[in-house]
Amino acid sequence: MSTRIEPVSAALLVERVAGFVLARAEPWARTPAGQPQDDVPVRLLVDGHPSTDPGRLADALVVPFEAAGRPAARVRVGDFLRPRSLRLEHGREDSDSLLDDWIDVGALNREVLTRVVDRREYLPSLRDPDTDRATRAGYRDAAPGTVVVLDGALTIGRGLAVDIAVHLALKPATLRRRTPPGEAWALPAYERYAREIEGVPDLVVRVDHPDHPALQHG
Repeated sequence: MSTRIEPVSAALLVERVAGFVLARAEPWARTPAGQPQDDVPVRLLVDGHPSTDPGRLADALVVPFEAAGRPAARVRVGDFLRPRSLRLEHGREDSDSLLDDWIDVGALNREVLTRVVDRREYLPSLRDPDTDRATRAGYRDAAPGTVVVLDGALTIGRGLAVDIAVHLALKPATLRRRTPPGEAWALPAYERYAREIEGVPDLVVRVDHPDHPALQHG
């Protein structure tokens, strides 16, 4: 299958991603008898290199989801990192650890992604990534039809219990150009990650030119 690139404006990107998620969510929002069941939560992951600012797209999706009658629960992967002593066990500049060991996948599934389905509640944050201390956040109720909007980097294929994954993609040259010299140690992680997730995301958005995103079809 050939790949088609469709340039879109920033505003249209939000509209198209929201529409894609809502359309894909419909099959899960049905009872065994095939009747609509609008209270089923949907778990969306927006993934991308920090320079692509996946959090900005995730934030922008809240309005169209709520306009469609789907309350949004915003959660950040960065608030569910493993303790510093564990994620930096092999040093501060170990690219394999960055990819494989930084995210507390078990906690994020247990406290957010599985919990929102089983118990209709979620924990908005677990640990402050800067202070390494527990945020002591309380559980929040998930209203019927909630869309959990999760954003982060190096998150697809890590075992997170999500329903839909959107990836903000960069060409290798763009990735290298946007990575500050002090963070060049992380490049092998992002390069390996790009190979590992090829064909995995449900939707890919090309963002080599930040002001001119493009949807990738096929």
